[in-house]
Amino acid sequence: MSGAIRRALIRGRVQGVGYRAWVEHQARRLGLQGWVRNRRDGSVEALFAGTEEIVTNMIAACRRGPPSAQVDGVVEEVAGADALGLRRAGEAFSVLPTI
Repeated sequence: MSGAIRRALIRGRVQGVGYRAWVEHQARRLGLQGWVRNRRDGSVEALFAGTEEIVTNMIAACRRGPPSAQVDGVVEEVAGADALGLRRAGEAFSVLPTI
C-alpha cells in the first residue's frame, strides 16, 4: 500500500451517537482502507490508509464528526501497514469490536 497510513484516537462524546457508522460511511465514500472501533475508555479509534491528501482530509473531518457528536480532541500518529491486518477478511474498511 503506497500513501499514508495513520491511526486516530478521537475523544469526546463519540460513542452512542453514530460516530463509528459515520466514520465507516465517510471512509468508504472516499475509498480509504482501514478500520474503526470503540474503546472501553469512551474514545473511538480509527485507522485510515490512502493518499496523503485523502487521509489528511478524513482526519480533519474526524475533528468535527457527525452532528450528534462532540469531539474534544483527536490524536493522530503514523501507523504501519501491519495495522491493516485487523480488518475483516475481504473488507477494505471494517467496523471492529470494542476493545
